[in-house]
Amino acid sequence: TFYPFCYIIKIMITISDLSLKFGDKYLFKDVNLKFTKGNCYGIIGANGAGKSTFLKILSGEQEHDGGEFAVTPGERMAVLRQDHFAFDAYSVKDTVFMGYPQLYKIIKEREAIYEKADFSEEDGILASELEGEFADLNGWEAENQVEQMLSGLGLDEGYHDRMMSELDEGQKVRVLLAQAIFGTPDILLLDEPTNHLDLESITAVNEGIIAFKGSVFFTSHDYEFIQTIANRVIELTPEGAINKEMDYE
Repeated sequence: TFYPFCYIIKIMITISDLSLKFGDKYLFKDVNLKFTKGNCYGIIGANGAGKSTFLKILSGEQEHDGGEFAVTPGERMAVLRQDHFAFDAYSVKDTVFMGYPQLYKIIKEREAIYEKADFSEEDGILASELEGEFADLNGWEAENQVEQMLSGLGLDEGYHDRMMSELDEGQKVRVLLAQAIFGTPDILLLDEPTNHLDLESITAVNEGIIAFKGSVFFTSHDYEFIQTIANRVIELTPEGAINKEMDYE
């Protein structure tokens, strides 16, 4: 039967009877949810409800005790890094490029081969192959994209070639958000992205997430941040989870 006015809602993640214990106590149990494409989900709940742990289960960093979850094949997931010092030995632009590991690897291999003093015929063949791979991954446009992303997050050109160690915490979070978004993931996971940030950095992060075209899952204790970017909230409770339209009070 053909239904001319129906449409398909694309499900990205399906969770069935998910549970997690801490000792002999359930953080949450019997969680049954279907997450659909294009939404921004705020994960809320009481202190100790397991909000951050829930995100870690989605990213694969944390095992769960019961039930299962499945991510639709082909959906690429990115996570906002929490360690603000992990990239201090790298430049700002290199840190963003690391969000797309395949392209970053080719960029570094290209740089290394062109820096060789004794460039051989074999090096020339390898360089040609790398140029092809670089072009296939839109490498020529990538640097401009990175610069636009950083500028859009409030980091002007004067910061783009600096070392990460020279940036303050708010600036680092903006770079790490650009890293997570670079390479156009389908799903973005953010755990307390505005912690310890000043108002200018929070505003930049807000705008960056709102401009992101994929689906977002985030935890936050910041009422205004949740109100600004979430269109749905998932409330975790020991008895399960409530999925509702954004009416966080």
